[in-house]
Amino acid sequence: MVTPTRPSNPLHHLVSDPTGTSLGLSLPAGSTTCDTIEGAWHEPLMWVSDSSATSGSWAALHPARALGLLPVLIGPDMSVRGGSDLAPEAVSHPEEHDARGVLAGHWGRHRIPPAYRHIRAPFGEAWPGLAQAVRYAPDAPEAAAERVARLMLEPGPDQYDFDGQTSWIALVPARRSADIPAAIGWSWAVNYERDVARLCAVLRTWEDRFGARVVTVGCALIVSVAAPPATSGEAELLAAEHMAFCPDALANFGMSTIREYADHLLTAPYWTFGWD
Repeated sequence: MVTPTRPSNPLHHLVSDPTGTSLGLSLPAGSTTCDTIEGAWHEPLMWVSDSSATSGSWAALHPARALGLLPVLIGPDMSVRGGSDLAPEAVSHPEEHDARGVLAGHWGRHRIPPAYRHIRAPFGEAWPGLAQAVRYAPDAPEAAAERVARLMLEPGPDQYDFDGQTSWIALVPARRSADIPAAIGWSWAVNYERDVARLCAVLRTWEDRFGARVVTVGCALIVSVAAPPATSGEAELLAAEHMAFCPDALANFGMSTIREYADHLLTAPYWTFGWD
């Protein structure tokens, strides 16, 4: 595999200066990690807070974006300091992959028995193609990501994603939010897709078409969305993309058909993807 390429990694400054003072930052207590499944990686992969994240943690890290460091929440089920969930050694780069090819390949690989073909209706065995892009204001994606981060951290019905457990805020050196899983070598989808950069290629096109942002990594990815599909037909196409990206996407929301899930996508502020 090709080592993920990065610009000059600003995390090197945070190794000896974890509050980021030399970079003009004022970070809470935290530290960098380079520990992976295979041992120490040659680059620091991310900075992680020592204390649990709060509803204001996401907004507080906004100045780090100018340095090429993007925020992400770390779920309580993910081991970051022990490195048992990080495998950058097995990751290529999202730019090397075509999202259409990745999705079409996964769609065709999973055959549906005749008795269950209603799950994919109105589509069949042939890959139906991508949903159209939706227009959105330039600042809408970041605003949506901050809202979803607050939803994940404030008491309320959406906090179930963390089940009341501690989560952390992290900074990852990445050019765009869609690349975060590849940049750290996130490995929770390895039983479905061995190279997470291929999934990141899909996240990139969702980032472009729907203003999506990766908000949480853990046993699942939680992705905010700034511009949901505008029609039922486009929502069904997007639902097919989600099903190819993660076959359990529908079940994550207690749904069993593409049409049912598509109705949900018309108003959903975030998408959840978990792989068994």
